[in-house]
Formats: sequence, C-alpha cells, structure tokens
Amino acid sequence: MDKESKEIISIILLIFFPIILFFASFMIGRYPISPIDVINTILCPIFPQLEVNSTVTTIVFEIRLPRIIGAIVVGACLAVSGAAFQSIFKNPLVSSDLLGVSNGAGFGAALGILLSGANIITQIFAFIFGLISVAATYLISKSYKAGGILVLVLSGVAISAFFNSLISAIKFIADPDDKLPEIVYWLMGSLASINTDKLFMIAIPVIIGLIILLALRWHMNLLAMGDEEAQSLGLNPSRVRLLIIAGCTLLTSAAVSISGIVGWIGLIIPHMSRMIVGPDNRVLLPASLSLGASFLLLIDNISRAVIAIEIPIGILTAIIGVPIFLYLLKRGYSEWS
Repeated sequence: MDKESKEIISIILLIFFPIILFFASFMIGRYPISPIDVINTILCPIFPQLEVNSTVTTIVFEIRLPRIIGAIVVGACLAVSGAAFQSIFKNPLVSSDLLGVSNGAGFGAALGILLSGANIITQIFAFIFGLISVAATYLISKSYKAGGILVLVLSGVAISAFFNSLISAIKFIADPDDKLPEIVYWLMGSLASINTDKLFMIAIPVIIGLIILLALRWHMNLLAMGDEEAQSLGLNPSRVRLLIIAGCTLLTSAAVSISGIVGWIGLIIPHMSRMIVGPDNRVLLPASLSLGASFLLLIDNISRAVIAIEIPIGILTAIIGVPIFLYLLKRGYSEWS
C-alpha cells in the first residue's frame, strides 16, 4: 500500500471512528440499551411516531449524552493543547498542563469545594485559577530580562509546584468525613457530574480557544523553523506564541474545570497523531482533536463498564497512557529531530 492510500485510510478512520464510538457509547453502562432503542430515541424528536421507552429517553438525553459530549470536549481540548505546546516549544515531552494550568485549576476546585461545595462554584473557581496560574507564569518569565522559552517553562514548573502545595494544604485542613473525599475524587478526574449546564458554561472559552489554535496552525509550522526564520517571513514569534498559549490555556482550563485533572492525554495523543499524519500542524491539530476525543470517550466507556464501581478516569488514563507512551518512546520518530 502506497503512502497516499495510507493517508486516505487514516483520514477516513479519524473522521468515522469518533462517530461510531459516539453512538456505541449510548449502549454502554449499568443500564444496557440496544442499538435499535438508541437509534429510535435519538430520532424520536424528528419522527414522533417512533415508539420509545421513557426510561431510555431519560438515560440517553439527560445522563449519557452530556457525559459523552463532555468526554469528547475534554479529550479534544487536552489533545489539541498538547499538540500546540509541543509544536511551539519544540519539545516532545511537553503536555497541555506545562504552564501550571492543571494544578492551578485543581487548587481552584479544591478551594471551591472547601468554601461552598456547589458544583457551579467549583467549576468557576477551577477555570479562573487555571487562567491565573498561566498568567502568573507568563508575568514571572517576563520579569527576567534574559528570559525566553526556557524561563517560561521553568516558571511554569515553579507555579505548578506552588499550587500543588496549596492543594496539599487544603486537603490537610479539609473535613476528612465530608470535604476531603470530594476533593480527592475531583482531583482524580471524573465525568460523572457533567451536565448540560456545565457544558454551556465552557462553550464560549472552548470555541474561542479552538478558533485561535486552528487559525494559527500554519504559523506553528513557521515557529518550528526557529524565531529568526519566522521573523524573516514576516511573523512576530512572541506575539503568535502568546496567542497560542492563550488559546491552550482557555482549552485546558475549560476542560479541567468540568472533568478534574486528567493526565497523559495532552502528552501521548499528539505523538500518536504525529505517527498517523506526520508533523505538519495543519493536519496534526485536527487529527489530535479527533484522536483525543476518541481516546477519552473510550476511557470513559471502560470506566463505566469494567466494574460496578466507576473508576476515576485520571487513574485509567495513567494506567493505559504509560504503556502507550513507553511504546511510542521505544519506536521514536526521525521526523521530530
């Protein structure tokens, strides 16, 4: 099979696999639903004459649909952010939480749970502190005259460690019978509490972030050539890099605010996408979006179906993600060098 045929097959799979997985996810759970019931329930608003079960309708539209959409959104956001960060920092070990956004959002959520416990407060606090962590990272890096990408990354490591210590402090003072289990469960990552209200709250940041990154994916190719080369082609590297960081921050903060901390997606999915479509960001970012959405949807289905007790998705992404990453590391790529 020639290279062109492989690329066509890969693109077809990246388009149709998430769609197939989307419909299959409605059937999986503690209450199994047949394919015919799923199809009839989804088509019922268009064709009222179809016979549907009220219980199945409630499960499909009020429980599983928001969760499935949430898994797609979170997986896509983390994967696209990871791919963008790996591109602009020219480092294959970079992930979507590079600049401290995950730990910042984690602290915000823990603080929201400690002070209130209301889902809306927790989500708002997580989103705001995710943005604050990246803003602090950027401002600290700019305070050094001899700054640059290295200082920015090191500032992110410091801010991430700072917020991680604050999370530990909150867990230490939280009520061990009430607040602490809720904080720990949130930090492990879960899609169980996602509803339409939470999805609507993150819709605007997600749309803005995706528009920024997808519109600038051509510029990412120029940045990969080096700042001097990009400047010679009329690009302002600092400004473009800042816009990309802002887009990644919006996506990651929005994702973490509804799912908790979910690791490894922003690291391994860009690598897998690069193996399929190559390093060109014009196709790499859309491929990462598709593969990230499919991966987390698959992980969430496993968490709901394997045992009676739902497994936090953060645990599963680590268990499955580590072997995948080691496999990718063993194979390596010549195109990244």
